[in-house]
Amino acid sequence: MTGFLGVLKRELRLALAGGGEIMTLVLFFIIVGAIVPFAVGPDQVLLARIAPGIIWIAAFLAMLLGLDRLFRPDRDDGTLALYRLADMPLAGVVAAKVIAHWLTAALPLILASPFLAMILAMDGPAFLRTLISLLVGTPALAAFGALGAAITVAVRRGGLLAPILIAPLCVPVLIFGVGAISTLGGPGQATSAMLLLAALSLMAVALSPFAAALAIDWTEE
Repeated sequence: MTGFLGVLKRELRLALAGGGEIMTLVLFFIIVGAIVPFAVGPDQVLLARIAPGIIWIAAFLAMLLGLDRLFRPDRDDGTLALYRLADMPLAGVVAAKVIAHWLTAALPLILASPFLAMILAMDGPAFLRTLISLLVGTPALAAFGALGAAITVAVRRGGLLAPILIAPLCVPVLIFGVGAISTLGGPGQATSAMLLLAALSLMAVALSPFAAALAIDWTEE
């Protein structure tokens, strides 16, 4: 447990030391959502209807920006090799990195989501459902992102390949995330989508550290 907390603190310290990266993610998230009204027009009814999809797509794209820094810097400076030789299982290291990635990439986007809600003319109940769905679903995006980063850690320009690999895995997250916000299918549909989103996040967070550790061991052999 001490080793796990040590890795988590190290990842958070490094992420906060480069605070400009977090600000870049937040600005990208807001810009993606803010561009849409210029494309579809100022119709507030239309914007409110498509707002859940816009926010989820913006969050997905913004979280992709930070994938390359999950494992590649550690591989370049030799830290990843030391992690593989440590007493703590490599899956524990990956789990700490997933948590740190969520705290430094997803949580700032969730905190910035009120700005997009105002731009996209969302009402109070819809915004509350949006916050809950992001809190429940973004751990799955972080877990899938770590898996993609692990698979491509030894590949030159793997930061461009990882998003392509994880995009099919993230599609169900986006579908259930939007479904948990939209009320077009009735309250029962939104509740079912939220439960499926939670189940998907739990499964991804539980399994991805082991899969990512195997991918790192395989690529580093």
